[in-house]
Amino acid sequence: ATRMTTLVEDLLLLARLDQQRPLAHQPIDLLSLAADAVHDARMLAPSRAIDLSVQSGAAFLVIGDEPRLRQVIGNLMSNALTHTPDGTPIEVSIGSGTLDPRTGDPTPAVFLDVTDHGPGMTAEQAHRVFERFYRADQARTSTTGGSGLGLAIVNALVTAHGGVASVRTAPE
Repeated sequence: ATRMTTLVEDLLLLARLDQQRPLAHQPIDLLSLAADAVHDARMLAPSRAIDLSVQSGAAFLVIGDEPRLRQVIGNLMSNALTHTPDGTPIEVSIGSGTLDPRTGDPTPAVFLDVTDHGPGMTAEQAHRVFERFYRADQARTSTTGGSGLGLAIVNALVTAHGGVASVRTAPE
């Protein structure tokens, strides 16, 4: 019942985002959200090295919906914890830069990276990782993996906030 409730709530969130329903717009300290997520992850996995690195000389205020931005960071952290071997280090970094350096978009932006040192993904998996219901490991079951919506939600929420979600991976 709990898994079904979570699945329904995730699908409703995606449907609302598809309809471009507005999100809250208030100043949010993204560094505070990242620090909270790192603290929570350390509590869940005390044997892992989970570090936060912060670019100096900038404030990391964004205009957005705090619960939804917490959900983005939480989903990324959960994904890193769930899909890497125990003991795999995780690094969260926050800084300022441009919206999408791959396209040359000069719009100023705050970036938040969650980096794990797990086995990586193939190019096809990386290309599909933000698709709804996509699971890189098709052998996972409901007890060993999620619904395949976590990163789709990340992508939809980041896009709704005017940002860009992307993945970098080393070949398996």
